[in-house]
Formats: sequence, structure tokens, C-alpha cells
Amino acid sequence: MKEIPAKMSSIASIILHTLIIPLWIVVFYLIYRPSWVTGWLNMGTPDSEQTLTFNLLIIMCITMGIILGSRILMLLFRKWIPLVGFRYTTWVICEGVAMSLFVGMYMALMYKGEYMYFEAVARSALLLSASIIYPTLILDLSLALMGILEEPKIDDEDLIRLYDNTKRLKLVIAANSILFVEADENYVIIKYTEGERIKEYTLRNSMKSLEDILQKHGIIRCQRSYYINPRHVKVLRKDKEGMIVAELDAPDVKSIRVSPKYYALLSERL
Repeated sequence: MKEIPAKMSSIASIILHTLIIPLWIVVFYLIYRPSWVTGWLNMGTPDSEQTLTFNLLIIMCITMGIILGSRILMLLFRKWIPLVGFRYTTWVICEGVAMSLFVGMYMALMYKGEYMYFEAVARSALLLSASIIYPTLILDLSLALMGILEEPKIDDEDLIRLYDNTKRLKLVIAANSILFVEADENYVIIKYTEGERIKEYTLRNSMKSLEDILQKHGIIRCQRSYYINPRHVKVLRKDKEGMIVAELDAPDVKSIRVSPKYYALLSERL
């Protein structure tokens, strides 16, 4: 399943969700003022306007804290877990549940036992769902559209079609996204980038069978067990043992030793 656009969990997305959605809750209820909400939030006090505004501001702070913490975690987890559509939707629903639990706790404490905790949570869930669904949808759809429009267009000629040893098509990938290809007994491991993530695909085939298609797209052999993409080589250097290694421009990707036999060819491509 395809991952959501990276823009939907970017730092800009975190800032927008953290600021816009909580602020929308306050503005929405101060302008719209449905009786079932104002009656609950002003708590029947003589100075009901101030109480209503104060409680809305507290709810705004609670939701702001939950969204900020949740979105930072989302950004961190995306490095290890692909954030596909259903996972993102589940995450957003969990955000709403967390908001309802904490807002319900606050209101139950404010009412000092007049409302049971789960009754307050139910009312909070209704209050929040009525106000945040539309801004959340608009933000997410806008960010998704911007992310899709900003994705680089890939020419069909730049795509590599990789088949297994039974001639079945297994992977179609942009040549520029491949970092290296590594032999692993009867398989090859293709390490590549997808957005901000580093991924790998294990293909049942031999290095020899892939040589022509990889070299056609500029991915060359650097030793017996590796093909490397020169476009991702940051520098060639000697390690502690005096062996030449290629450092790649992708984070947390191992350096790859370069055989003297292939050093000149790789140097020419850099």
C-alpha cells in the first residue's frame, strides 16, 4: 500500500495542525454557540461568558498539547514504520480519543462530581468531533494535494523493471532512487530511497542477470558482491585498513568497499 505524502507528517504539518485545529475549536464555538455546548461549558455560572471563554481556552491548550506530542511522535515513527493511509487515519482517530479523555477529565474535575468521568468524556467527544472534523479534513487534503503536486515526475525511460529468476516482474523503480544492489546467496538486495525513507527489496535473482539493465541506467559494479549508484556516492576514501570505501549521501546507510579493479570506473562517474 502506498505511503501518504511526506508533507502530511512534515514539520510544517505539525505546526499547522497544532495551531489551526485548537484555535478553530475556540473560534467555532464562540461564534456558533450551540446551546448544548454553551450550557455545558458555562457551567450555569452567573458570569457565564467568562466561564465559557476560559473553558474553551483550556480545551484549546489541551488539544494543542496532544496534537503537538502526537505529530512529533508520528514524524519519528515514520522513519521505521511506513505511514500508509489506514495507519494515518487510525492515528488521527487516536488523537481524537486522547483529546476526549483529557478534556473529559478536566470537565469532570470542574463539575466536582456532578458528571461521571465517562459521561464527561462522551460529551467532550461530541464537542470535539463536531468542531475538528472539517478543519482536519481540509488541512490533510490540502497537504496531500501539495505533496502529490511536488513529487518529481519520473520519465518512463528512467524506470527500471526488475524480474525474478522466473521472469516475473517484481519491482518497478526509478533508477535515481537506487542506492546500491547487494548479492545475498541466491538473492539480491536492492537498497533504495522512497521519499524520506530508506527501503530495501529482496529479489530472487543473480547479480549477473541484473548487470545489463543496471549498467544501462548508470548503476555500476564496485566489487564482486555490489553494484552502486554513482549519483549517491558522496565521497571515496580509505578506511582504517587502507581499503577504498564509498560513502553514500543517504543517512544511516553503510559505506561500501570498492575493489581496485572498479575504482577507476567509479571515479570517472563521480
